[in-house]
Amino acid sequence: MRTPFPGRRALPVLPGRVPSAQRRRRGAAVVEFAAVAPVLFLLIFGMIEFGRMVMVQQVLTNASREGARVGILDGATNNEVTSVVQNYLTSANIKGARIRTEPANIAHAGAGDSVKVIVEVDFDKVTWLPAPIFLGGKGLSAATVMRRETVQ
Repeated sequence: MRTPFPGRRALPVLPGRVPSAQRRRRGAAVVEFAAVAPVLFLLIFGMIEFGRMVMVQQVLTNASREGARVGILDGATNNEVTSVVQNYLTSANIKGARIRTEPANIAHAGAGDSVKVIVEVDFDKVTWLPAPIFLGGKGLSAATVMRRETVQ
């Protein structure tokens, strides 16, 4: 039987038995994994949480822009703006958002006046994790301001 060390005799390995050196190495791998696993999982869940935050922020921005585009048209009402924004958010599976306009009644905005649509949501309502690690209790918001296009 050939051995990795010249002059040493190889010990026979019984079937079904793992040599003690391999057992020790396997035990070391388990200890190393136990030390690294919490950091690994923290990084993975952090990436999921921040990725979701960026995605929701982009959807809120787009929803507020779509609402403002409707709000600047002649004869637009707050209900139309709210409906457009809500439909956009629903298609992205975002629930529990608050929608505001400035002025409070956009029908009273004159030609060239600013119309602002604000969309807000708590991150706790849109997270994919059971309990947010880093962004729990934080709010996300987006606002779009456009000039009113009213015919006088």
